Amino acid sequence: MSEPQTKTHAATESLSYEDNELLWGGRKVSELALTAGQTPFYAYDRARMASRVRELREALPAELHIHYAMKANPMPEVVDFLAGLVDGLDVASVGEMEIALQTGTNASDISFAGPGKRDEELKSAIAAGITINIESIGELRRIAGLAADAGKRPDVAIRVNPAFELKTAGMKMGGRPSPFGIDAEVVPAVLRELAGLDLNFRGFHVFSGSQNLRAEAIIEAITKTAELVIELAESTPLRPALINIGGGLGVPYFPGERSLVLGSIGEAAAKAVGRLKSALGNVEVVTELGRYLVGQSGIYVTRVIDVKESRGAKFAVCDGGLHHHLAASGNFGQVIRKNYPVVSVDSTGRQEEVSVVGPLCTPLDLLGDRVTVHELRVGSLVAVLQSGAYGKTASPASFLSHPPCAEILC
Repeated sequence: MSEPQTKTHAATESLSYEDNELLWGGRKVSELALTAGQTPFYAYDRARMASRVRELREALPAELHIHYAMKANPMPEVVDFLAGLVDGLDVASVGEMEIALQTGTNASDISFAGPGKRDEELKSAIAAGITINIESIGELRRIAGLAADAGKRPDVAIRVNPAFELKTAGMKMGGRPSPFGIDAEVVPAVLRELAGLDLNFRGFHVFSGSQNLRAEAIIEAITKTAELVIELAESTPLRPALINIGGGLGVPYFPGERSLVLGSIGEAAAKAVGRLKSALGNVEVVTELGRYLVGQSGIYVTRVIDVKESRGAKFAVCDGGLHHHLAASGNFGQVIRKNYPVVSVDSTGRQEEVSVVGPLCTPLDLLGDRVTVHELRVGSLVAVLQSGAYGKTASPASFLSHPPCAEILC
């Protein structure tokens, strides 16, 4: 069981209301429900995404290109909107690749990462002309064979598993044995083999962790990444043209967490880009961000279908749950369960403590454990904030065969 919601969530500080009803994307949430045609649904706010990209542009050096990591939210309308704001897209499947290409983004600005790329996916990537981030020596050899069969010379980059990790990251992806990337100490040997193959080496991809709210840890990772790339480049006659330094910027989900201040991160990024360009020439340097671009832009809205008391505790039973929003239930990477910010769409009535649960036959279907919200009744709408990333597509939608949820861009 998680601790009750007693502290203020940072996400609630920027909320707007009209006639005591929550607004999202400039519209009342009840109107969005009519647009969606049902509950539950996700609603993603264009203005919040645009504002986040604008803030990054102002804080980061102009020479650092911003890519959107589509795995955070691959809704086609979201990807198409962001494609017009960022410099490139990063995909993790052939399905995401198809969505990315449909935006009109140049193939040279799309990269494909993931440790288990099937031959059919690699063939599609080779045909499309996107950059393939190589995750193993075996994958390198498969790409070379498939490219030879197709008469193509594909663009490839080496995904590096660094010896360091992104400290205090919600998800660490470096500094340990990993299915992701090639261990840094092995990369020079891989580069020697790559040099003898008919492949176009574009550069390096280093991703050491994600969901970090400590600026000093992110700065350390950026600095070490630049040093590592320069060292690896010195081990090969191949000249890198593209350096992806990863991302790692987090968003606040839980009570007491605060948003990142980008100033010092931008300064460190400017120094790192300067070092890379000084050592390697006119390379393109990219930061790959997913959650940070879309996480705060989305809400998950569900409707109360029953209110009950059990042994002194109150429960609001809703039509949505973990099958649509696994992360909010605490079953997507949390060690100790904490509540996402949950609010009543109607801000009238007294405040009360209630557990917001879904319709599934499992005690894991818990969206808010003893949260304090305005009084909920049958028919009330409840919104889970910070739901723009790893929501619908990261959830077990087929569990217990309940109906799917909707998504809208507003």
